[in-house]
Amino acid sequence: MTRSANSFRSAEALPYRIELWRADSHEIIERVLARAVTAQLARAIFQAARDEHPQRRITLRKGNRILSDTTD
Repeated sequence: MTRSANSFRSAEALPYRIELWRADSHEIIERVLARAVTAQLARAIFQAARDEHPQRRITLRKGNRILSDTTD
């Protein structure tokens, strides 16, 4: 296994995800902007993403549970 494959697997194991949704659909995730190991770090990244993309839907998720959503 390569180092990058191990890094990818490690990133996938991080519990928090910050997601950017497509501009034309609130039902399709365009990409995962970041992953984080702690709630505090995830919330800071979520806020930075909100500032960077003020007109877009951004979600903060842990597993299948949405913790924060810019559309709320």
